[in-house]
Amino acid sequence: MKIGPIKFMKQDLMRRVIYALIPIILASIYYFGWRVIPLMISTSFFGVMAEWSFKRSTGKPVSEAVFVTSILFVLTLPPKTPYWVAAVGIIFGIVFGKEVFGGFGRNVFNPALVGRAFVYVSFPKFLTIEWTAPIRDSIFGGFTRYIGPTIDTVSTATPMLTFRSTGQMMEYSDLLFGNISGSLGETSAILIILAGAYLLYTKTAHKESMLGVLIGFLGMTLVFNVLSISQVPNPIFGFLSGGILFSAVFMATDPISAPKTKEARWIYGIMIGSITVIIRGFALFAGGVMFAILIGNSFAPLLDESVKALKAHKKAKATPDKGGAANG
Repeated sequence: MKIGPIKFMKQDLMRRVIYALIPIILASIYYFGWRVIPLMISTSFFGVMAEWSFKRSTGKPVSEAVFVTSILFVLTLPPKTPYWVAAVGIIFGIVFGKEVFGGFGRNVFNPALVGRAFVYVSFPKFLTIEWTAPIRDSIFGGFTRYIGPTIDTVSTATPMLTFRSTGQMMEYSDLLFGNISGSLGETSAILIILAGAYLLYTKTAHKESMLGVLIGFLGMTLVFNVLSISQVPNPIFGFLSGGILFSAVFMATDPISAPKTKEARWIYGIMIGSITVIIRGFALFAGGVMFAILIGNSFAPLLDESVKALKAHKKAKATPDKGGAANG
């Protein structure tokens, strides 16, 4: 069988997401070294191959969204994640998070998070134990190194792990600019905020999902703070640590797996933010937003249908019964 060149579906919206991710990718290199680039290239290759394997028999093009999925997936991984683990994760995410539902535009769950959840539970050693410290020995940071030093004490590896094990909070300035250990793309809060502003300005992402996550997270955090629940940190530390900002900007706003109606997107976002706080505070997972979004994905179709049904009901009640009026 003759195999022709791979054709790609042009998607301007996905390209704008990649533009927003470029500063975050550069920051990940600065803090953790050049290893992020070959990791991202190899993961993208396997992601494209996984999607193409489903398209080649029909001749349909591969979506450019696969590059966004691959990049986002890599940015949720620790810097030392083995290449083969990343390859297995992206293949699983593309196949079981997208293609089994019929391909791009039909998936229920966010493929990047499906892949991340799979490797998280299948290979926990690489995603929960082996962390890398940010490179601080040069003004050029990781631009002069392949990868940074390994952290020996796992309990103090990331801001959330440190808080859960010792109750101590890292400096807000380090959290804001990304001078901390953690997953590749989740460290620099200020770059994520700027990326979110760009996505909203270019109408690439819906503000309802993004802001809904932050509102739900803030509201649930304040509730537990008022109740003096020690497992839940103050909202400022909560916002700046872990993956809540990254996920609110890039994951919860996925146009395919998120609800389509405005009202449902608000509910969806608030649900994700609230569930994240609960998982962070009381479950075994230091993060939690990954599972919160996947839970939100499963409710997205129901939320849309509920909103549509409610609107139809209100419209029916507001419409006068012409037949009854005529008979009267």
